Amino acid sequence: MVAIEVGGWGRTALPQLFSRLPVRQGVGGVPPTLLVLAGIVSVQLGAALATRLFVATGPAGAVSLRLFFAGIVLLLFWRSGLRVGRRAVPAVLGFGLVLGLMNLCFYEAIDRIPLGMAVTVEFLGPLGLALAGSRRWVDPVWALLAGGGVLFLTRADGPVAWTGIGFALAAAVCWVGYILLSAKVGETTSGGGGLALAMAFGGLIVAPVGIADAGAALLDPTALAAGFGVALLSSVVPYSVELEALRRIPPRVFGVLMSLEPAVAALAGVVVLGQLMNLPQWAGIGCVVAASIGATRSAKR
Repeated sequence: MVAIEVGGWGRTALPQLFSRLPVRQGVGGVPPTLLVLAGIVSVQLGAALATRLFVATGPAGAVSLRLFFAGIVLLLFWRSGLRVGRRAVPAVLGFGLVLGLMNLCFYEAIDRIPLGMAVTVEFLGPLGLALAGSRRWVDPVWALLAGGGVLFLTRADGPVAWTGIGFALAAAVCWVGYILLSAKVGETTSGGGGLALAMAFGGLIVAPVGIADAGAALLDPTALAAGFGVALLSSVVPYSVELEALRRIPPRVFGVLMSLEPAVAALAGVVVLGQLMNLPQWAGIGCVVAASIGATRSAKR
C-alpha cells in the first residue's frame, strides 16, 4: 500500500500489534507474496460479507458490529497496556474518530457503488498523500494517471450513484487522516494499547448512527455472527499474515503488492457479489493500480 511510504505507523505497521495471535502459527513456510495476497483477499472478502449484512443492519449497523467486535478483541488482547499518557490522549481520540468515520463512509459507499469502484476511489487518499510529500518530476504523471482512472471508473453502463462516489472520496480523506494520526499514536504510545482504545472510541462514535439505522437487528444472532466474521476477515487475519510477510520482504515490495488491492476488490465484487464492470471501468482500475505501483516504487521512504 502507498501508506508505507508516508506514515511511520500506518497499516503496514499495524500487523506488529498482532504478532502473537494464533493466526500466524503455521504460515512460516508460505511464500511472503502469497501471504500478502491472502491478506488482500481477506480484507475484500470481509467487505463483501459486510455488504450482505447491509440487508439486515444497514451500512452503519454493519460498521458498528465490526468496530464493536474488533474493539473487544483488541481491548482483551492489550488489556495490560491500556494506560496511555496525557500527551497521547488527543492523538488516540482523533485516531479513533477518523477510524470510525473512515469505515462508516466506506461502508456507505459500497452500499451504493460496486466494491471495486469504491476501493479504487478510496485508494486516492494514500496515493495523494504520497505524491503530496514528493517533488519528483514523474509525480504529475502518476497523478494524471490516477485522475484518468477515476474518470474511466465513472463510465458505467447505467447511472452512477454520485453519493457513493462522494462517500468513497470522504473515506479517502479519512484514510489520509488515519495515516497521519496513526503515526502520531505510534510516537506517543507503546504496544497496541493506543490502537485498542482508538478502536473502542471509534465504535462509540458510530454506535448511535448504527443503532438508529439497525435498531434491534443488531442483536440478531445471525447478524452478530456475520459482524464477528467481518471483524476477523477485515482486521485480525490480514494484519497477522501481513506481519509475517513483512518479516521476509522489503517494505517497498510489500507496498507494490498492496497496490493490487483495487483490482482484487473488483474481482471480489464480480465473484462474490455479481457486480459486473465494463471495459472502461476495468481500465480505470488498472490506471489507479499502475499509478500506485509507480508512486510506491519511485518514492523515497
